[in-house]
Amino acid sequence: MTRLWALSGIAAWVGVTLLLGESRRFTRPSLTERLRPYAPGTPGNGPRDPFSVATIKELLGPLATDLGERLARCFGVGEELGRRLARIHSPLDLSAFRLSQLGWALAGFGLGAVIDLVGAPPVVLGLLGVLGTPLLVFLVIEQRLASASKAWQRRLTLELPVVAEQLAMLIGAGYSLGAGLARLAERSHGVAGADLARLCGRIRHGLSESAALAEWAEVADVECLRRLIPILALHSEAPELGRLISEEARSMRRDVGRSLVEMMERRAQQVWIPVTVAALVPGVIFLAIPFIQALRAFSLGP
Repeated sequence: MTRLWALSGIAAWVGVTLLLGESRRFTRPSLTERLRPYAPGTPGNGPRDPFSVATIKELLGPLATDLGERLARCFGVGEELGRRLARIHSPLDLSAFRLSQLGWALAGFGLGAVIDLVGAPPVVLGLLGVLGTPLLVFLVIEQRLASASKAWQRRLTLELPVVAEQLAMLIGAGYSLGAGLARLAERSHGVAGADLARLCGRIRHGLSESAALAEWAEVADVECLRRLIPILALHSEAPELGRLISEEARSMRRDVGRSLVEMMERRAQQVWIPVTVAALVPGVIFLAIPFIQALRAFSLGP
């Protein structure tokens, strides 16, 4: 009995020591925590709470990112999430977007479970609702991001000819390439203006003009911009850069015009689809009635 009490006391002493060791009142801050206020770029001066929201995000962020990327690849999404978020100037990063997506998927899972408990459907339908609802929510959020990315690319394609013409005019008036881009970033208000503002910010941070332009082309992933960037990269070599940019702007306008004509032709063809269906269905019904009557006559015989 005495040994049992002794072991219990030792275990209690060890447990209390470990608990008090985690408290800031009874422990001396580590060297990392003492140096944290003097480190540049630190978000806070004090140690983080292990149960805070920021700590939970840091723990679940990589897991949600990896799981989301795997699911996206399973459904045919090959483009990187970071590029799409940067393209539409989203304030969310990879971890924040995937955590939000995971949260909505868990909410869909809970909704499906509640519906199954209330409605009591068959087992197959219940499993389909519980597992299909979070997957559907995940795909809807992924589709919304893909639609926003494609819409941004489309608007950038439509704005680039005007931006290129204005840049050619500024360079012809004596502006340098960097000054012309900065001028357009200040005066533009569309998607191209937002991209140019980020481009000028990258240049001010120390990135060269050629590297910043190549980064813009990679993030935007627009064909006409990929053709324009090599021309802009010749700003230190080509004496008639404004004329080259003007010619490329006219080429962009022709490409945009052709794409608009193709879209109008496709829509004109789509108009005839309901007309054709509306004309064929009654005709098939009218032809089926005498055909069925003839088959009955042959089956009955003379």
